[in-house]
Amino acid sequence: MATDLRARIHAGDTLVGTFIKTPAPHIVEILGHSGLDFAVIDQEHAPIGLSQMDMMALAGKAVGLPLLSRRWGAQRDWIAPLLDLGLTGVMVPHVLDQTDAEAVCDAVRFSRGKRGLSPSPRAGNYGGLSIPDYREICDARSVVMLQIEDESALDHLDEIAAINDIDMLFVGPADLSQSMGVAMPSPELDAAIGRVIAAGQKAGVAVGLFVGDPAQIPVWRERGVTLFVCGSDQALLRKSATQLMATVSQ
Repeated sequence: MATDLRARIHAGDTLVGTFIKTPAPHIVEILGHSGLDFAVIDQEHAPIGLSQMDMMALAGKAVGLPLLSRRWGAQRDWIAPLLDLGLTGVMVPHVLDQTDAEAVCDAVRFSRGKRGLSPSPRAGNYGGLSIPDYREICDARSVVMLQIEDESALDHLDEIAAINDIDMLFVGPADLSQSMGVAMPSPELDAAIGRVIAAGQKAGVAVGLFVGDPAQIPVWRERGVTLFVCGSDQALLRKSATQLMATVSQ
């Protein structure tokens, strides 16, 4: 059984994962064996369709690696089909305000009465779970991460963080710096991330952050961030291959 990622988030565990940008179940399997706490399949910035997600979700279940998806689009109708495949949750880009955050939660939590209900997919053990058990298990384990990556969202942090059904405010520093018109890194960006951390701590909601370098993790952990997405499968592969050739050429 896959690790209960949501419980670990709420316990304040330090969690480290990466983005997956390659549409292959083998990548999920390899990363699962590496000891990562989770991975986010990046449908926002990579060509990964629903049928490919199906096989990647199957690999995640087989190897016990909790998987989330991040996908572009202002509408939230993409969320439920991915959860039906057995994904652990979603990381939703560009959440701007309370209304937007509520729409995400409506798409995830059966308790809100708006998500389509059928235990027939993989998430319901292909009909092996009763409807009450399916509702309870999914609502207890599904992870809702809302990405804060727009300057305007900074003015709505308290109202977003106050929603009971969210699990994490996740900072996308590249888009946030672009929206603010500041450099990455910069003191202005650090201050904005600090505002997200403060709002999360005030509401008792965990805060996550993308980092390109694992050396940044202890620094931001000290400041209150508990979950980190570090690079991607492709970045890890390229870095390793580059280091190999640098060693050979010496």
